[in-house]
Amino acid sequence: MRKYIGQAMRRLIGTSQATIDTIEPGSITVSPRKPIDFDDDAAITEILDLATKIGAVLLDSGTAAIDTQEQIRFVAGVYGLENVEVDVTYNTIVVLARRGNNLPPVTTMRQVYYRSMDFTRLAQVDRLVRRIRDMALSPKTAHSIVNEIVSAPHPYPHWVATFAWGFMASGISVLLGGRFVVGAIALLTTMVIVVVNRFLNRVGIPMFFQQVAGGFITVVPAALMYAAAPSLGIELVPSQIIASGMVVLLSGLSLVGSVEDAITGAPITGVARFFELLLMTGGIIAGVSMAIRLLEGTGIYLPTITANTNFGFVDAPAQIIAGGLAAAAYALASYAEMRALPVAFLAGAIGITVVVLTNQLSAGPIVASSIAATVTGLFGGLLARRALTPPLVVAVAGITPLLPGLAVYRGLYGILNSQSLVGFTSLASAFAIGCALAAGVTLGEFVARALRRPQIPHRPTWNLRPTWMQRTRRG
Repeated sequence: MRKYIGQAMRRLIGTSQATIDTIEPGSITVSPRKPIDFDDDAAITEILDLATKIGAVLLDSGTAAIDTQEQIRFVAGVYGLENVEVDVTYNTIVVLARRGNNLPPVTTMRQVYYRSMDFTRLAQVDRLVRRIRDMALSPKTAHSIVNEIVSAPHPYPHWVATFAWGFMASGISVLLGGRFVVGAIALLTTMVIVVVNRFLNRVGIPMFFQQVAGGFITVVPAALMYAAAPSLGIELVPSQIIASGMVVLLSGLSLVGSVEDAITGAPITGVARFFELLLMTGGIIAGVSMAIRLLEGTGIYLPTITANTNFGFVDAPAQIIAGGLAAAAYALASYAEMRALPVAFLAGAIGITVVVLTNQLSAGPIVASSIAATVTGLFGGLLARRALTPPLVVAVAGITPLLPGLAVYRGLYGILNSQSLVGFTSLASAFAIGCALAAGVTLGEFVARALRRPQIPHRPTWNLRPTWMQRTRRG
């Protein structure tokens, strides 16, 4: 048994590396092609524009600002621009290349606009950086490739992503203790939310109001089915449907990126992302509260929420499978490659398993979430490298089933029903759980990166410059 465990661990932490793992201080070497002419403004601008295009895709996909900076600097360094300053903020990338004391620096800037999440685009850019490093692509060729990546349509039809969002909500509802009827209602409700929000986005409605609409739609079907449940002869817990819809709406926000930016030394970008996160969450809360008040005006009252989610041993197998399926569905809904789906499933299942085990020790939801996120970030990061998938894809998908949708709804319900202490306590708990998830997965990813940390390579012979003593002897 020890032999097989050892073989499995060696396979897991073998030689596969993510692109960011290979970007270490001192590892950038000048391109073996013709050295760049620092007097050639056009050549330098071409390289900087390529680096900022790549950085824009990374930043827009939720990559941390520090990792985005390192990859931009790496791409520029491969082409011979080693003395480069990179400034990445929430929606702007500025790159400056210094050319010595006698020439002015060359600067380029790119705005990063919001696009729908596309993990395939992120993976393709990740592979492009590898090809630039390994295959010595010319800047012109790399430009054409990145333009094709950015302009390419999503790899799956919209109906596939819509169904994946619905299936994710169904998995979350089962994770919260729901049964078939609850899962089916959650699936259909979420599909309606996605279709409506896609239409609102197409006509230019701001994201905040899309979140308001999503929160409103989340409540109405659950409340109507709850009112009709006695006549239909079914048992229904509306909070499970509402919470699953809220998790879907929360999952598209840059929780991991905002906390990672704050931790790794990019406070401006971290604060901007975190403020957007709070604003979008406020939109969800506003939509849910509007729906609850409107339904109460028609005589439909939702039941009081009295219990937390129970991750016990009795329902553990179903919850673990549901968590894994929800994580895989989120990856599919975000247009991840097929090779990433099994890894996302394992990451989600690992996270739920850790929560089940830690809850048996009465660790509390915040501690359990942080431990689960750390383990998810660690094993998810290692598995992602084995599948040649950007670790961000697995990290975000892995913690999605753990998002505190039920705690947010419980807090909102308490505030609306004159239970301010319970309500604000639940909202504070949800906030703490979210931060614990993001910090834990960031820590796990850094540990995974440390296990994969490559040795700084020796400079190749073509890049070795003769020393002063060697030049003297030749002379």
